[in-house]
Amino acid sequence: MLQQLTVENYTLIQHLSIHFEHGFTVITGETGAGKSILIGALSLILGQRADTNVLLDKNKKCIIEGSFHGKDYALQAFFSSNDLDYDENIILRREITPAGKSRAFINDTPVNLNLVRELGEKLVDIHSQHAILALNDPAFQLSIADEYAGHNGLLKTYLAEYKKLQSLKNDLQQLQQEEMNARKDQDYFNFLLTELNNARLQPDEKEDLEKELEVQTHAEEIKTYLLQAKHLFDHEDANLLTSMAETVGLMRKVGAFHPEGEKLLQRLESVWIELKDIGQEINRFEEAVFYDPEKLEQLNQRLSMIYQLEQKHHVDGIDSLLAIRNDLQEKLNNIVSLEDQIKQLKDNISEKQKNLEKLNINLSAGRQSALEPISDELTGMVRQLGMPDALVQLRLEKLKEPGPDGSDRVRLLFNANKGGSLKEVSSIASGGELSRLMLSVKYLLSRKKKLPTLIFDEIDVGISGEIAAKMGSMMLNMAKSMQLLTITHLPQIAGKAAHHLQVYKQAGKAATHSNIKPLVYEERIMEIAKMLSGESVSEISIMKAKELME
Repeated sequence: MLQQLTVENYTLIQHLSIHFEHGFTVITGETGAGKSILIGALSLILGQRADTNVLLDKNKKCIIEGSFHGKDYALQAFFSSNDLDYDENIILRREITPAGKSRAFINDTPVNLNLVRELGEKLVDIHSQHAILALNDPAFQLSIADEYAGHNGLLKTYLAEYKKLQSLKNDLQQLQQEEMNARKDQDYFNFLLTELNNARLQPDEKEDLEKELEVQTHAEEIKTYLLQAKHLFDHEDANLLTSMAETVGLMRKVGAFHPEGEKLLQRLESVWIELKDIGQEINRFEEAVFYDPEKLEQLNQRLSMIYQLEQKHHVDGIDSLLAIRNDLQEKLNNIVSLEDQIKQLKDNISEKQKNLEKLNINLSAGRQSALEPISDELTGMVRQLGMPDALVQLRLEKLKEPGPDGSDRVRLLFNANKGGSLKEVSSIASGGELSRLMLSVKYLLSRKKKLPTLIFDEIDVGISGEIAAKMGSMMLNMAKSMQLLTITHLPQIAGKAAHHLQVYKQAGKAATHSNIKPLVYEERIMEIAKMLSGESVSEISIMKAKELME
């Protein structure tokens, strides 16, 4: 229930703070006084978007704050799921800066606008002057049947399952596209992988082959040089080892007479031993080296294959080729994995479709059972509102494919005249007929939907006289179980209310501002008398106003 509304620097409102009571409250005032501005301010804290055009003073920010009592409306789950502190007294606030920035708060916690809108829908239903057009909206017509049937829980479950199913279908479509793309490349991947597998590549193989090729290419030169070294060591008349042996003998003689000679002898003997070992290694090396044309051809072919693979895959090195081989294997494995995933996903979709169909059947059954009593009750109400021959009928039609609300479409058909045929509501020309039908719908649903606050913004368009009084009586009955605020120009409706607020313009030194005040009994009499007769209030209009109040 809306308890308090405070508005600062909004359109024509400089500052106002107004308290609201439970039950039936009417809001009246001259045309242009700012009644709809008040509804606009309230809409902002319920999640409507705004811009700097709403600022009265462009240099100051606009602040709108509403206090709601939400004890009996099961809002704890909403607060808990959105990590908000719950309190029976809920405060919604909007701030709009001159720079155009907008901030929203729930109980002083900054939140995004979507969250405010979601909470606002649980607190207030604003029926604006243009909301009558909702009677033409298939979604609204369907909601009439759902609200009456008490389908809120079932609809939430259905919608959740429907979204899961759509998500699974999107996943399936994506996987099937991936598989199709992969299938196009599968043969090519297999060819590349087979080619790399057949190559039997080994890490560091390329470097080893290149070194071996270098040896084979220069084998004859290497052998020539080694033979020359052998001759220098031990095949010449004055070879290196013989000269070294003579030098060792001479130094041994020197060492017998001088200690320095002994030191040099030790070093020469060490070198002599090393040289003899080197000579033996040269012999073994020379004997091992030989030119092998067949081996050379094998090396060239192997390296040529490796170079071609590197060029083909635009890489350098066997490690990169091995990485590509592993990647190809993984891609081919993934194709097999995609097949398994697609099969599993299809099974899941089939199961979800079965569950959704069961929910859909329950929805349709509930809607079908609600249509006749809704049609009968709406027909009875519009007839009480001055259309004695009117007929309202709701019909259920099946859609080709189930949607987020199921597979049903509800058509609201109406006829106001005797002997006329039922037609779509959109073909009704009279604003008064639409107003009475919409009020009847709201009256019907108010008994089914537990909503703290309902606001009518001139739902009485095109109505007058006795019909207006009956509409007022319906509103009074509705207000027994909820808070009902009604903006009206009709004295017959104003007289039915338990509380009366007047919106008025107040001229200041620099500008005119809108304001609002609660009216006491005598003030209400005068306000209703003005609504009856204009500014020239007569005794008759005052007496009539008292009658309406009584």
